[in-house]
Amino acid sequence: MALKRHAFARRRRAVGYTQEGLAETLSVERSTVSRWESGRVAPQPYVRPRLAAILQVSAEELSQLLAVSTEDAKPASERTQYAMRHPSRVDLVTVAELRGRMQDLADRYDRMPSATLLAHAGRHVNQVEFLAGEAPAGRVQREMRVLQADAATFMGQLVWDASQRRDHSTARTYYAQSVDVARHLRDRTAEGHALLRTCYVALYGANDYREGLDLALQAAHTTRLTSHVVTGLAMLHAAEARAYLGEGRECERALAGAEKHLEQASSTDAAHDLLSPTHFGRLAGSCYLTLGKYGRAQQLLDETATELQDRRKSRAIVVGNLALAWIRQGELDAALAAFNDAVNELHGTRGGGGMNIVFRAARELRTWRNEPAVQEAQDRLMALMEAA
Repeated sequence: MALKRHAFARRRRAVGYTQEGLAETLSVERSTVSRWESGRVAPQPYVRPRLAAILQVSAEELSQLLAVSTEDAKPASERTQYAMRHPSRVDLVTVAELRGRMQDLADRYDRMPSATLLAHAGRHVNQVEFLAGEAPAGRVQREMRVLQADAATFMGQLVWDASQRRDHSTARTYYAQSVDVARHLRDRTAEGHALLRTCYVALYGANDYREGLDLALQAAHTTRLTSHVVTGLAMLHAAEARAYLGEGRECERALAGAEKHLEQASSTDAAHDLLSPTHFGRLAGSCYLTLGKYGRAQQLLDETATELQDRRKSRAIVVGNLALAWIRQGELDAALAAFNDAVNELHGTRGGGGMNIVFRAARELRTWRNEPAVQEAQDRLMALMEAA
């Protein structure tokens, strides 16, 4: 797939920079600028403020310049184009096409760096929001509003991951939009999902474990009568919040409650596509890791990593945590195998959660910093960052 950031390259030339000149000003390699413009990688968040200043644009304008155009991107169908020209005539077939495009983006999310999807996702969200506001009353408008809530939740997830889990404010804004639309529709499942995503930002971004717990419990309460899937997932993250707070007994109870809900989930659950058979092992393993039960954590995470082959961003988190479990048991060889596995996964996806955990493992490997294998592993991580 050929990717090009044409607008970014035009802006660079407009302010008088060659690739070499921009690279020198930013203290990076020319090949790094070339990779930015080819769309293979995106500038890291810490580089972007200075890059925006050099290009004389705002942060939002820089994001637009970094939009990636693809030769094989699917153009909007004739029906969708017609709906954009005559929004009051949108119908259920158009809604289905728009949902299919969002599902395509969601499928690519687990295989690609989120930054490469932002432009397409942003255009899609804007289309959905516009059509939702103009759709004819009745079932069509309701389905468009449901799609609007789901699209806002996905966009929040995408923005947060693309920022390496640093842009909490923008992600929360999208989730709040989704909550508002879901409440207007009285769609408890969509509301609970958006609340759960907001919990992730508090729990894994801001490290506010108490707020994360409160949001997880709020999500579980919201969906307790409508979705075993969202309720079970919310209880899993409530369990992790309990683990972070050192509440081992309450963590175990939350895990048991989550398992019960997930076992009752059916194929008719509106959130069934969120469910994965590896969810419990991923989160329970992380809980036991936090609680210091490293042997139990290692067993769960090892089993989950073996099963989890199709969701690379999630797998990077699992094997990163597995590396931590081995490190804390003093098993260097096993730790390095898991660490290198995580780095391999991140080369293709740049997932924010996996990145954070791998850097934590790298810090804990410093105990063995004089070991050649550890130095080599650290070098591989630095190569990953340079490529980004």
